[in-house]
Amino acid sequence: MKNLFIMGPAGSGKTSIALGLALKFRQEGYRVAYFKPVGHASGPASREDEDALLMKQVLNMEQPLETIVPYIAGPSYLSGHRNSCESLRTIRDSFEAIAAGQELVIIGGANFPHIMGCIGLDSVSLALELKAAPLLMIRIENDYSLDLAIFMNSFMESKGVPVLGNIFHNVPRPLLAKTEGVYRPLLEERGYRTLGIIPRDPLVTSPTVEEYYEVLGGEILSGADKLDRLVEDVVIGAMTIESALGYLRRAANKAVITGGDRSEVALAALETSTSALILTGGLYPDVKVVARAEEKGVPLILVHYDTYTTIEKMSQVGRKIRSTDEQAIKAAVENIEKHVDWRNVLKSLQ
Repeated sequence: MKNLFIMGPAGSGKTSIALGLALKFRQEGYRVAYFKPVGHASGPASREDEDALLMKQVLNMEQPLETIVPYIAGPSYLSGHRNSCESLRTIRDSFEAIAAGQELVIIGGANFPHIMGCIGLDSVSLALELKAAPLLMIRIENDYSLDLAIFMNSFMESKGVPVLGNIFHNVPRPLLAKTEGVYRPLLEERGYRTLGIIPRDPLVTSPTVEEYYEVLGGEILSGADKLDRLVEDVVIGAMTIESALGYLRRAANKAVITGGDRSEVALAALETSTSALILTGGLYPDVKVVARAEEKGVPLILVHYDTYTTIEKMSQVGRKIRSTDEQAIKAAVENIEKHVDWRNVLKSLQ
């Protein structure tokens, strides 16, 4: 049986697909392990890759993290990189240790397929080296996303590692019909098959208030016990109160970003479906805002960044599935069962 290399751009759902497929294949009786040759540290003070930690815990893997993910790459990795032959040998040795006694190894790609390409450790080169079949995740945002997918399929084919199949993951509801009726046929006209179209699922893709707080810091003025709420949308309350009301009413389970001195916007947001209220500029709000947030049980977070910086930092936040998040893990498996041709994936690997 071949091994499976899951690759794609950041935010394309590699983690949830790897998790869902691994658990589904185990349910089918296969011995499955996880390997990630090039990982990414969760923070400046950490050397742990969160995907590897999640898979180690969920799959009860005995190997240490440094074997499951032998390399941690940062944006300045060339400052201290090793000899490329030595690096590849380390990855191969770690992979063989993981693969021993297994029927299938699911290999997780780096944040982007091109990472560490300077020393031949990009995802495409590693798929060739480890004799693994690539499964490409497509993050659809607009028509350019399909261009990228076709380019990646064509590039990998030219390198001798044709893509096993493509999965459109985390597809926004307004783009589902276009994905099925336009994007999928265009991809398949070029000979590249689609193995799944997964609609956006807040349980798997929407960050929690706590994940935003971990990035933003600041002070929690209310709702410290409600940080596990999901944030499905982000609304910026920088307009007049009349203009803001329409946006606030339309968006559900949202985080609202506004200045600490915009009490009228903050109070209006608290009367709608709001998961968190984030006040910028280090300006403490009117006591009425704090009191109403307490009544509503809405986390109220005061940050010392300006609104632009706050938005920029929040744009980098993605959902992190943790081993204790039973609901998200169950949803990852259900997405495989409902929306992915997993039987065909298995058949193609044999």
